[in-house]
Amino acid sequence: MMVVSSKFFNRPTLTVARGLLGKFLVRKIGRRKIAGMIIEVEAYDGPHDKASHASRGRTERTRVMFGKSGYWYVYLIYGMYYCLNIVTEKENYPAAVLIRSVEIFGSQTSLGGRTSRYICGPGRVCKYFKIDKWFNEKTASRKTGLWIEDRKIKITPRMIKRGKRIGVEYAGKWKNRLLRYYI
Repeated sequence: MMVVSSKFFNRPTLTVARGLLGKFLVRKIGRRKIAGMIIEVEAYDGPHDKASHASRGRTERTRVMFGKSGYWYVYLIYGMYYCLNIVTEKENYPAAVLIRSVEIFGSQTSLGGRTSRYICGPGRVCKYFKIDKWFNEKTASRKTGLWIEDRKIKITPRMIKRGKRIGVEYAGKWKNRLLRYYI
């Protein structure tokens, strides 16, 4: 199990989005670790992407998106749900990938398999992993207690599906872009 370095995120956003599928989101709380395999993400690619918060320019809220790759962008929606994004690409190019869903693997079954459950929706992911604004502008690292691991799960291009992003009806033609990736 290897922690994904900031170099992984300093690449084109769509490449990072597809590359996150099959990686594990890991959160350390005290002595306990929570981990789930990332199975759904959405890409927000640059200042021209009208669905991106950064399309309105650099603000106090979005400045992390204009910063270095490998930092968390956490924000609150509807006044009640946190959303977790990882910043991608080079500095001053605002882009990020939203973590939408994870698969949590459970205990061994009597037939030799493992139980699993799905945490679907970015608000539910943050609630399950106990993620809030404290992580905003922090690095994805063991030091901060929230990181991404490569556990060598092989995801082939044929396994990856694409769809429209969810909840971006306001974004004009950008609402129809197939920038949601899932397995």
